[in-house]
Amino acid sequence: MRLRNVPNAHEKLAACVNYISDPQSFKGRWNEYFKNDNPIYMEIGSGKGQFIIRLASENPDINYIALEKSPVVLLHLIKKIPSEGLGNLAVISFDAGKLEEIFESGEINRLYLNFSDPWPKKRHAKRRLTSPGFLRLYKKVLKPGSFIEFKTDNRVFFDYSLGEFRSSGYNLIKATYDLYNSDFLEGNIPTEYEIKFHNMGVPINKLFAVYDMDNLKEEESKIDLQTQE
Repeated sequence: MRLRNVPNAHEKLAACVNYISDPQSFKGRWNEYFKNDNPIYMEIGSGKGQFIIRLASENPDINYIALEKSPVVLLHLIKKIPSEGLGNLAVISFDAGKLEEIFESGEINRLYLNFSDPWPKKRHAKRRLTSPGFLRLYKKVLKPGSFIEFKTDNRVFFDYSLGEFRSSGYNLIKATYDLYNSDFLEGNIPTEYEIKFHNMGVPINKLFAVYDMDNLKEEESKIDLQTQE
């Protein structure tokens, strides 16, 4: 879907107390922005923000970063933030392929990838957020032992991602082809897309992977894959 251009999008974002226009300035010192040493969880591709804002509202002892490349999309996200702001949330418009420009090694404690663009054409495979290049990049900013949670309605994209997580040395802790009929639905927070697809009867796929430098090749014995087949 083509996004409508909003010429003054960045100016509108700057009016939000949680928006950071220069995230590069906080590289290696995000604890100074949040004014604490709490763990930092980040969602790449935050979209309209229902997921990340609910997390931040319900978990004040965790810091959250909403990263979305499109400033126009972020205009929808900031409308959901209380007028006084959220002290444990940072909102940034940035290219996920340049994470090393804004984070030092080990600064991120958990990563969420929710309903990312599947980029179905082979020539666009490198753009997938679960492609080998991105999975290597995440290791450069994640603290070892950190989780990645990935959800999608696209079964082909999910199978591709399962393979790439395995081959990239992540431990697959659990995965399902049908989240809403699995035994780890408890605590799930849906995104806008998730609600839409679930209401249409489309199964939601989800996996939990962990980046563990000391145990990179043991994922095969840990995976709990539940299928609807």
